[in-house]
Amino acid sequence: MAQEDLFKKLVAHCKEYGYVFPSSEIYDGLSAVYDYGQYGVELKNNIKKYWWDSMVLLNDNIVGIDSAIFMHPTIWKASGHVDAFNDPLIDNKDSKKRYRADVLIEEHLAKIEDKITKEVEKARERFGTAFDEKKFRETNPRVLANQVKIDELNARFSKALNDSNLVELKQIIIDNEIVDPVSGTRNWTDVRQFNLMFSTEMGSTAEGANKIYLRPETAQGIFVNFLNVQKTGRMKIPFGIAQIGKAFRNEIVARQFIFRMREFEQMEMQFFVQPGSDPEWFKIWKEKRMKWHQALGFGSENYRFHDHIKLAHYANAATDIEFKFPFGFKEVEGIHSRTDYDLKQHQQYSGKKMQYFDPEKGESYVPFVIETSIGVDRMFLQVISAAYFEEILKKEDGTTDTRVVLRLPSFLAPVKLAVMPLVKKDGLPEIAEKIVHDLKFDFNCQYDEKDSIGRRYRRQDAIGTPYCITIDHQTLDDQSVTIRYRDSMKQERVQLSQLKDIISEKVNIRTILKLL
Repeated sequence: MAQEDLFKKLVAHCKEYGYVFPSSEIYDGLSAVYDYGQYGVELKNNIKKYWWDSMVLLNDNIVGIDSAIFMHPTIWKASGHVDAFNDPLIDNKDSKKRYRADVLIEEHLAKIEDKITKEVEKARERFGTAFDEKKFRETNPRVLANQVKIDELNARFSKALNDSNLVELKQIIIDNEIVDPVSGTRNWTDVRQFNLMFSTEMGSTAEGANKIYLRPETAQGIFVNFLNVQKTGRMKIPFGIAQIGKAFRNEIVARQFIFRMREFEQMEMQFFVQPGSDPEWFKIWKEKRMKWHQALGFGSENYRFHDHIKLAHYANAATDIEFKFPFGFKEVEGIHSRTDYDLKQHQQYSGKKMQYFDPEKGESYVPFVIETSIGVDRMFLQVISAAYFEEILKKEDGTTDTRVVLRLPSFLAPVKLAVMPLVKKDGLPEIAEKIVHDLKFDFNCQYDEKDSIGRRYRRQDAIGTPYCITIDHQTLDDQSVTIRYRDSMKQERVQLSQLKDIISEKVNIRTILKLL
């Protein structure tokens, strides 16, 4: 199946099974804004718990806060967002569509990389187990020619971004004959900067209103509370402050479902360290965060680091953890070495000292910061993308059937178990309802009696429920039930009295936290 078709099916599945709905849909929707349905909100909350517990629960030197969305407007002047939080915008005159110039160039680079990948895969099929990929990449003329194109374009692209040379960005698009994906033409406007912050007014009258901004990131709420947390928590450097919260960006191009939205949620942690120790901590947090992602079991080959070509105004090092979505490798988390930029800026603009007194060194200094920042919505899409499978099953009569299943890690699954009476009579529904009542204090359970047992299994597979409990007539005799496992479809007979302990062991988040 083509990856584009797979992604369309994934989006449709999210709506059909109560994960994600277009916002304001009865009014024809609102561009790049989505609502999370009854299963989506559960999955989202479970993802946030996985992140929060791994950050705050497992680290005795990391604590959490929840800062306000509305903040003093000078904060965004100090942080550089008023002057420097821009994306390079370009329009196609024929389609009237608007794009980020840097994204157009990155997508062109990805197409060249795809050509190399196809050459490698063809060679792998041709040579089989004797294939030496490293040697092939170093010697094949077509691969080498495309790699030269990538290297030359990357060098030119990097210089244009770091110099903020908008004229050169447009020239790169022209020279590489990059076309508008809608019109297919190269009739481009000049590139111009576009500030991404939403602004509003606070005040009871228009004359007395102050211009404020919806925060474009949660990090600044951490920085301005740095000393509050440090002093009240008696924190010693190195220490971190974690936060989960909404952020808002007026994206030029918001697309690919929930991957890039204008209203989104972030999970950010700012780790404060001694000046000079930041390179070591940057490396440590890169490894920690990659391990966190890979612990989900979606395959280490589907993750990679991508170092930034252009560093943000506050950073001296930055890398992204990218995941292989159906539309290619894309960022899900950023790890940044922010230096002491933010705290020094707030110190300058507020006139208040933002220094830490180090009792061991007997001196005060402005700490350096290592940031880990992950989008909850992108993480949600990563999990759904990795979990979605279509399986072809052979029936006993020789025909085939398609099973759609979400192989969600059990501790993330919205519904942990579904309880099903085999038939709606003979007291079986009453037993099933009692099981749900007894277990609902420990797990998110669902009672399901509609349709045949096979159809009910398929429905729970599509929701991502890892375990189905079937109550049948044997239950009346020996108090045993059948556990049906989502991924393998195998069934196991267990005693009703053991059910809570069995499910608890399988869905407990402790299992994965111990791997970190």
